[in-house]
Amino acid sequence: MNVVSLLPSATEILYAVGVEPVGVSHECDYPPEAAELPAVNYANVDPEADSAEINAQVAEAESSGEGVYGIRVDVLDDLDPDVVVTQGICDVCAVDSVLVEDAVERIDANPEVVTTDPHRLEDVVGDVERVGAAVGREAEAREVATGLRERVEGVRERVATHCEETDKERPRVAIFDWLDPVMVAGHWMPDVVEAAGGKYGMVDPGESARPREFEEVREYDPEVAIAAPCGFGLDQTARDLDALTGHDGWSDLTAVESGRTWALDGHHYANRPGPRIVDTVEHVAAMLWPDAFDAPPRDAARPLAELRAEA
Repeated sequence: MNVVSLLPSATEILYAVGVEPVGVSHECDYPPEAAELPAVNYANVDPEADSAEINAQVAEAESSGEGVYGIRVDVLDDLDPDVVVTQGICDVCAVDSVLVEDAVERIDANPEVVTTDPHRLEDVVGDVERVGAAVGREAEAREVATGLRERVEGVRERVATHCEETDKERPRVAIFDWLDPVMVAGHWMPDVVEAAGGKYGMVDPGESARPREFEEVREYDPEVAIAAPCGFGLDQTARDLDALTGHDGWSDLTAVESGRTWALDGHHYANRPGPRIVDTVEHVAAMLWPDAFDAPPRDAARPLAELRAEA
């Protein structure tokens, strides 16, 4: 079966259930061998720019009609796909289903188009089963999904035990998935924070992220603040930190005063709704409860002060 994945999370799902795609998106980089496969799409913005520049480029691409992404129809045709996996949640984050359906009509093959559209943490795990079923790996997908759910439940139980033993309350958390303008992560991230033992009061579970006035952040006053810009690794986040930390009132936040500010690799962990979202639950739990969990790997997350000092 020839399977094409047009988003990184779907690529990770495919590998997890035992299917190697024949083509991927230009952003698919995990597992590492995925980066060696033919790229079926391309971006019309510079992913290495800072937050404000990318925001402006996205607006220009959309207003001009060019679009943020394009599909290499000739490459898609050569791959002769039986299944194409795409997404419907955000036309800025990855190729959307409308663009894919148009491209599919222009090739000789007649593939099934599987669209993922997760909004909650359980939706992400459920997509493992949906994609697995579409590529004939139902049993493998059920096993993977069961393991993911068990790991999340394990984090919940450890947090509950720790809170009971220490008489500590869950901290208020804010995760920023864009820095200029400031945006607070939505969709599955409120569920991630709740599972990790935090309170997430600025966005409801399943709600989309949107631009915020920094005054809203000051009023909420997070006790733990995490910068995880969409598509940014830690190095790119470090270069753009001033867009967040330069706001009036940043230094007065409880999270800043207590030294509980972090950077999380948004590209791989916050904004990629695939199997490693459970790694994200575990990483965030370690940020919130350092006495109960091992520190996250340095290539996944770093305290902001440490990241800035190394930049």
